[in-house]
Amino acid sequence: MAQNFGFVKVAAAVPGVEVADCQYNVVEIEKQIAEASEQGVQIIVFPEMSVTAYTCGDLFGHTLLLEQAQQALSHLLEVTAHCALLCVVGMPVAWQNSLYNCAVAFQQGRILGVVPKSYLPNYKEFYEERWFASGLTVRGESVELCSNRVPFGTDLLFESAGAVVGIELCEDLWVPIPPSSHLARQGADIILNLSATNELIGKHHYLLSLLRQQSARCLAGYVYASAGFGESSTDLVFAGNGIVLENGSILAQTERFVQAPRLAVSEIDVERLRTERRVKTSFAQGTDSMEHPVRHIPFVLADVPLHLTRRVSSRPFVPADSATLNDRCEEILSIQAAGLAKRLVHTRAQSAVIGISGGLDSTLALLVAVKAFDKLGESRQKIIGVTMPGFGTTGRTYRNAVALMQALGITLREISIREACELHFRNIGHDISVQDVTYENSQARERTQILMDIANQTGGLVVGTGDLSELALGWATYNGDHMSMYGVSTSIPKTLVKYLVRWVAENELTGEARETLLDIVNTPISPELIPADENGEIKQKTEDLVGPYALHDFFLFNMLRYGFSPAKLYYLARYAFAGEFDDETIKKWLKVFCRRFFNQQFKRSCLPDGPKVGSVSLSPRGDWRMPSDASSAMWLRECDEL
Repeated sequence: MAQNFGFVKVAAAVPGVEVADCQYNVVEIEKQIAEASEQGVQIIVFPEMSVTAYTCGDLFGHTLLLEQAQQALSHLLEVTAHCALLCVVGMPVAWQNSLYNCAVAFQQGRILGVVPKSYLPNYKEFYEERWFASGLTVRGESVELCSNRVPFGTDLLFESAGAVVGIELCEDLWVPIPPSSHLARQGADIILNLSATNELIGKHHYLLSLLRQQSARCLAGYVYASAGFGESSTDLVFAGNGIVLENGSILAQTERFVQAPRLAVSEIDVERLRTERRVKTSFAQGTDSMEHPVRHIPFVLADVPLHLTRRVSSRPFVPADSATLNDRCEEILSIQAAGLAKRLVHTRAQSAVIGISGGLDSTLALLVAVKAFDKLGESRQKIIGVTMPGFGTTGRTYRNAVALMQALGITLREISIREACELHFRNIGHDISVQDVTYENSQARERTQILMDIANQTGGLVVGTGDLSELALGWATYNGDHMSMYGVSTSIPKTLVKYLVRWVAENELTGEARETLLDIVNTPISPELIPADENGEIKQKTEDLVGPYALHDFFLFNMLRYGFSPAKLYYLARYAFAGEFDDETIKKWLKVFCRRFFNQQFKRSCLPDGPKVGSVSLSPRGDWRMPSDASSAMWLRECDEL
């Protein structure tokens, strides 16, 4: 069996058609099935009435057309008998003195089931009630088709070990409660929609919004195939839409108004969708299997090697397009500032005390504090920025810290920690030349003590500067920089911090403040607890010690958000970071991440308050609740087996 990590490759096909020429149409369908099979597709769906064409009009009442449609389907079953794809085509099907607009699902030459359209449009462009009956109440039935008695009804779910598939047709999507809503609640991971939607001004954008919303509401994959070139243009134009979506996001989409057959192919992550549903417990609440009983029709999901074509973001916390990123940065800063403002008002704090190092994290915390005080109409002088040079402080970070505080107009205090730490080392009998964890952590705790005491002096609170990535790795000194009175960035990952600071520089500041921020963005990340090198440059670079934050944030997002295993994380990281990190580098830091994430939980179990900003957070109160002594053994064993 191929290792597919829960991915199912699907295709939305837009074939060329000739109106009422079934033989021509099935040849075109056959070609696209063969093309999809070569690409490793496991499920393919064609447009509404793809066997006959949708725009046959009153010809649907002619026996010859219906007979030719069945003959064409029989031919299609014969020529695809060797094909492992689950195929779904559209055609008219007669049953009990009525005609139905149907989807026919078949695999390896055998019809699995027929699903009639539930809701028939009766407006000007489309008046399907002229020809077809609604299948809304057709449940538990069977129909004779191509000399076989097959399941017939709107109650069919096509089920395999890897995916459960539900089907709806065109107008079904546009009603207040689409059939796919019930199918998803009954277990459908992937919804197929056979459609024939004409083009009107603005209609396409509305369609996309419907598709995104429905796939997100159903926590499902959604594969939409709509009629295109070849349909009659007597009154309407069909542009051909092949769209693959997953939980509100478009994975693949065909170009519209192209006069040639085309496929939209992508992979739907069923494992991710099922995890989302389990975690979002409200999804299953109120499900009544008796209200909408379904029949489960087995099929075999083709066992094919996985070759991803969908985009996997190497920076999942950072939007890919600049417009969305700009909006996101503004919103994040507003959430952070609002949270801090509420805490300042509630505690009647007379000041906000922040340790300013000249690094990214403390800079972001300062910018949030400035925004909060401005919103409250309070003087920025009530923000006390404290720079605390130590053994590893470099000239670059010191100058940036001072320049930034001066440019923003806050109160600046400078307190060296060297003498205090030297005295502390003598008191505890530590050799200052031994630059070990005691040497490093004592500096962090000395700085925290200074900040806490100044907050007591000024009737204020200490604003924390730690971020989500540091908390995930435990890269913080317990009861040192780990502690504060309110942490504004505890759900901001390191890969996003840089963009937030840059956004403020480019959108809200000018002059020296702007230049200082941009230099901070370009400064290597470091705790600066070890003395600088002989040139006065930063010697202790965090990413050399703990690994690239780009990788760690990738692991963090996908493990917490979707519950992915180390094997799947490794597979996706190799794909997302191709050309940036080699396999051994990814494997090395994945193991480090898994080990540190489990071992450092005790630091996250006693975090100060702070605002949740994104979908991934490690707050022990509202988000991540894991025992501090949970074992990482299974995760590390899987890492060793990669």
